[in-house]
Amino acid sequence: MPAPPQPPSPAPTRVPPPATPGLPGLTTLAVAVVVIAALYLGREIFVPLVLAVLLSFVLTPLVNLLRRLHLGRVGSVIATVLIALGLILGIGLVIGQQVTSLAGDLPRYQTTVQRKVASLQEGMVGRATSLFRHLNHQVQQASDKAAAPAGTTETQAGAGKAAKPVLVQVQEPDPSPLKLAHDVLGPLVHPLATVGIVLVVVIFILMQREDLRNRLIRLFGSSDLHQTTAAMDDAARRLSTFFLVQLGINAAFGVLIGIGLWFIGVPSPILWGVFSALMRFVPYIGAFISAAAPLALAAAVDPGWSMVIWTAALFLITEPLMGHVVEPLLYGHSTGLSPFAVIVSTLFWAFLWGPIGLILATPFTVCLVVLGRHVERLEFLDVLLGDRPALTPVENFYQRMLAGDPDEVQEQAELMLKERSLSSYYDEVALKALQLAANDFQRGVLKPQQLDTIKDLTQSLVEEFAGRPDEKPEGTEPEDDPADASLAEKTHPKNEAVPAQAPAMDKRPPIWRGEAPVMCIAGRGPLDEGAASMLAQLLSKHGLGARVVPHEAVSRGKVRNLDVSGVAMVCVSYLDISGNPAHLRYLLRRLREKVPGRPVVVGLWPAEDAILTDQELRREVGADYYVISLRQAVETCLEALSKDCERMAKQPGLNLVSMDEGGGPPA
Repeated sequence: MPAPPQPPSPAPTRVPPPATPGLPGLTTLAVAVVVIAALYLGREIFVPLVLAVLLSFVLTPLVNLLRRLHLGRVGSVIATVLIALGLILGIGLVIGQQVTSLAGDLPRYQTTVQRKVASLQEGMVGRATSLFRHLNHQVQQASDKAAAPAGTTETQAGAGKAAKPVLVQVQEPDPSPLKLAHDVLGPLVHPLATVGIVLVVVIFILMQREDLRNRLIRLFGSSDLHQTTAAMDDAARRLSTFFLVQLGINAAFGVLIGIGLWFIGVPSPILWGVFSALMRFVPYIGAFISAAAPLALAAAVDPGWSMVIWTAALFLITEPLMGHVVEPLLYGHSTGLSPFAVIVSTLFWAFLWGPIGLILATPFTVCLVVLGRHVERLEFLDVLLGDRPALTPVENFYQRMLAGDPDEVQEQAELMLKERSLSSYYDEVALKALQLAANDFQRGVLKPQQLDTIKDLTQSLVEEFAGRPDEKPEGTEPEDDPADASLAEKTHPKNEAVPAQAPAMDKRPPIWRGEAPVMCIAGRGPLDEGAASMLAQLLSKHGLGARVVPHEAVSRGKVRNLDVSGVAMVCVSYLDISGNPAHLRYLLRRLREKVPGRPVVVGLWPAEDAILTDQELRREVGADYYVISLRQAVETCLEALSKDCERMAKQPGLNLVSMDEGGGPPA
């Protein structure tokens, strides 16, 4: 995160807003329009290709299995494609038989439907319809009378009778065998051609999988072959697992629906099972849309309403069971897509590619999100479509503080503290957010009122965690696969809690036995006092009392009045010193004069500061320790106490007096 430099004494200068994008933005928009138009106009080409790619992900595990059985690459691919073709043709034949049987039985269901409609018309629905018709008739008569001119009379019943029309019947000739074949086979040509193209492309993808992978690596990341290869392999493995599991879940859903409809007595249960399995690829509503046809058929078959009720119950129970129990057990609680992105992508692909787009929307969007997570140029796809937070925890912390909403900050903190220690949260989230705020104040984009709000809310947040220990939550283990980690985990790892605790009071040197042996001094930055408060709290949680001293109390005019009784160690906290440590050097000189012999720790939370790498600069400043995290600062204080305890144990008489008077050597 960027380090916030110290604000100068004059009023900060305002940074002008960035220029509005011109030609590059229009070029990007034009490219997007061209791509969408190409997808729409070339859907006859792209749909088979996309189907082939997705089917190759599903068939890859079977190909690998057959290759491990020493069937060879060509034999494995051919056998896998033949198995897939057999399943597709078998399902198609079953569906055809079911449709033919259902079409022959439809006239038998017409009587039942008419009886139900008649019963509804005779019942409450019919009476309500008659009432509305009567009211409509009365309103129409009233409006006609109001619109008719005075003196007009009704026309006579027998006057002006219109002549009856003459019926003309056009008889077409019998169709020729060629036309009959065209009418029968024509609707089947396009689906069969699509299936053939898909199978041919699948064969080439499975046969040339490594070559295609190498070409993609050359295209997207030849400069870093190791990382790109790992990303490609990981993406292929994840997509293959996801599609295979989703296909299995949807197939199981279709089987359950088919068996349930067979027990209920709904005709053609296999047809509706296959239809439900396919429609379940449509997110959220696909399974319930597939229930419409079986419900209508149940109402047509059963003279009563029990079959309709049982059919509705079957869908209402099976879909939540699969969506909320089975799916989370098999591939987690989410597909990696945000719900809004799923809806938008479904509408988008349905508009481009029609019904096939409804089925392909979720799998294809998952492909785009996986590419966005592994290819830097396509990262915007993960931001737009993925379910990971749009803002990092640091950005969310700062944004909510700007909005004056500490409750959401605390809620986010409570969630993160279920998996990490308090010192980890302070180091990786809170301090970095304060650095963003200090940097914005330096640039002049953060108003003084907002800065005061952030100060107050940060202090209140620290007070909220006064009773929480700094320890690693139970049951949390590091991720086995870094690619499975969340965005917060990747950018802000779970640092271990400080394992050590200060020794008991009777085992410490006298100078360390006070209520606040560590003095935490805030730097001169606008938010350094918040960092010092966090450090003081963590020290107290590990058995070392600490007090926070504002920067004004150690200024040249006030340092002589500073109370240093019982101080065994001094910690100075800086969010940033902007590479100019002169004021820090003078501050340490004043502290050396005020508390001679006490070790001094300087905490520079941005790890990239020059003072941390320049040895000459470090000697010039004159601190005993330099740390870059609150955890390291706590460990340093505990280490200094431990060294003093060892000295006291080796030379108890001498060190008890000298250390109590402040004359002991620095750690």
